[in-house]
Amino acid sequence: MLVNLWTQDRGISVLDCATQMCFFLILGTTECLLLAVMAYDRYMAVCNPLHYPLVMNQKVCIQLAVGSWISGVPVQIGQTCQIFSLRFCHSNRIDHFFCDIPPVLKLACGDTSAYELSLCVVVLLDAAVPFVLILGSYGKIISTLLRLPTARGRAKAFSTCSSHLLVVLLFFGSATITYFRPKSSHSPGTDKLLSLFYTIVTPMFNPMIYTLRNKDVIAALRKLFLKKF
Repeated sequence: MLVNLWTQDRGISVLDCATQMCFFLILGTTECLLLAVMAYDRYMAVCNPLHYPLVMNQKVCIQLAVGSWISGVPVQIGQTCQIFSLRFCHSNRIDHFFCDIPPVLKLACGDTSAYELSLCVVVLLDAAVPFVLILGSYGKIISTLLRLPTARGRAKAFSTCSSHLLVVLLFFGSATITYFRPKSSHSPGTDKLLSLFYTIVTPMFNPMIYTLRNKDVIAALRKLFLKKF
């Protein structure tokens, strides 16, 4: 992106486009799985605090993190190869700011319904399943919070989940609207705007959302603003 903005060169080769799409899909899958793993971590911390150190030990955390990073790699490489094995006979202009699947499929010749169906299956496996697991975890968490005797205890327990929940809503909300809207309601302008949320806005806000819960960061920010004002 920085190179494109600096040089104003918006051209991209087919190989570069395929590479970009592949990395985008792999990292998107990793994000979905990591968010599901983090939801499970919150569930264990709130619902089973006494078992938490035993269940979520260092070995398990490493296995869950590594599994999240590598499990989407073969599927998304296959998905990318399948898309770029198509014959492209329309305009070579991609009406998007990166090589996403829907705008690339629009350039393909013939019927692409089989590829769109396979895309839906992959999205269901890589995004819908983790989202259902996240919903299940938060269902259990909310049930546990409602049984806590004091409001202070509920607020403290909820504070451990608030940052993660906000990221989940930002990421899955924009991605769901983008990929699960009816085809008739798709427009290039809206697709680009929604894509900005889960490709740029959410990753940009992630560090701020997570670190604002850290007391040291809040204290440092207070000092910074008090010095200026």
